[in-house]
Amino acid sequence: MIVPEQFSAVPPLWAAIFGLILGAIVGSYLATLAIRWPQGKSASRGRSRCDACGRVLRWYELIPLLGYLFRRGRCASCGARIDPLHPAMECFAAVIGALSLAMHTSLYGLAGALFGWALLLLAVLDIRHFWLPDRVTLPLVLLGLGAAWLTAMPGLIDAAIGAAAGFLLLFLVGAAYRALRGRDGLGGGDSKLLAAIGAWLGWQMLPLVILLASATGLLAVASSALRGKAVAATDRLPFGAFLAVAAWPLWLARDALAALMPGL
Repeated sequence: MIVPEQFSAVPPLWAAIFGLILGAIVGSYLATLAIRWPQGKSASRGRSRCDACGRVLRWYELIPLLGYLFRRGRCASCGARIDPLHPAMECFAAVIGALSLAMHTSLYGLAGALFGWALLLLAVLDIRHFWLPDRVTLPLVLLGLGAAWLTAMPGLIDAAIGAAAGFLLLFLVGAAYRALRGRDGLGGGDSKLLAAIGAWLGWQMLPLVILLASATGLLAVASSALRGKAVAATDRLPFGAFLAVAAWPLWLARDALAALMPGL
């Protein structure tokens, strides 16, 4: 693995703190993307504003988590409720950054944090809108191949095979379902997401990803049933979100899994 010596020498605690802070900042931006992209708005132009009244936010209102608590979850001008997605994504992204860099104080840790943040955004978009945008999934494939080349975890060939296998697997499943049932059973974004996951984890991890994602989906259905919300055969489920939820923990646990299952 290619590791800058200066960074690899950082104690895990300091690396985790850095990842925590960086993750919270990234999470704030990801929440803005998740809210504005489906509305056809840009999250990269101009200063941050209240989504309800358009007031430009002050610097201290933009501090991740603290800004939300300071405003008590509402805009200081119009009193509109701030989408709780903001603090939720800031928390999740902070945890992803902290764990990634605490366990891997190297380029591999930074790459894993980036992988986790992208999956977080995709999971939220899929849960809320059944949307896995190409502007995230396709670059994530290329980034996965680039990370494999730089870190050799997985090897570049394994990553390339994983990307191809991940895409073909769900593409063929979707095509077969469409031929048999006359309607779509999988969105086109699912196959591209699994291609990205295959690029990051390697083809050997794909069976575990599918197994864990399917188990997550079954738990989600069971949870809905327990709450009195029966799921019909024609109901849509965010399978891309299940894939995302499965993939990053498997990346995090790669070393432990490799010890138990040589060849991963």
